[in-house]
Amino acid sequence: MISPLIRSTLLSLAVILFTLPAAHAASRVEINANVKSALVSFYKEVKSGKELAGKASGMLVFPEVYKAGFGIGGEYGEGALLIRGKTVAYYSTAAASIGLQFGAQVKSQVILFMTNKALKQFRNSDGWEAGVDGSVAIATVGVGGEIDTNTAKQPVIGFIFSNKGLMYNLTFEGTKMSKIDR
Repeated sequence: MISPLIRSTLLSLAVILFTLPAAHAASRVEINANVKSALVSFYKEVKSGKELAGKASGMLVFPEVYKAGFGIGGEYGEGALLIRGKTVAYYSTAAASIGLQFGAQVKSQVILFMTNKALKQFRNSDGWEAGVDGSVAIATVGVGGEIDTNTAKQPVIGFIFSNKGLMYNLTFEGTKMSKIDR
């Protein structure tokens, strides 16, 4: 049985977590500025990032993904899909989880669609879920900012960086990305 204090804490966290993004939906201008800033960080942190991005058919960038949890957790962020460096659509990313977790974090995510087929599958979906609609190979950055050569050959490559906070989660599994109007 959950104590009243824990129950009210969980309820408060859930209300804050799931209403905050709706209360302040970012404009196109805000998203584009944040995407540009996130890409500067990405290219600085990942030595081969700019080269891989240049080879990608498309790039999905979420500059700020907020995650919080206390038994029940969730995350949310807004970003843009870029093709040949131009924004073509806006997306949200969201996930929920239950389990041993406590804390909050903000992180940046970049997903590179390395093939036209992978990009087409993503764009034609009505809400694309990582691990269900397609696999995302998580790139681990080694010494000197290089990524594993096997990861670099995958059709969809994901990067999580600029992690700030008390949680640490390096996965895209169960994360749903949906097109949004801006």
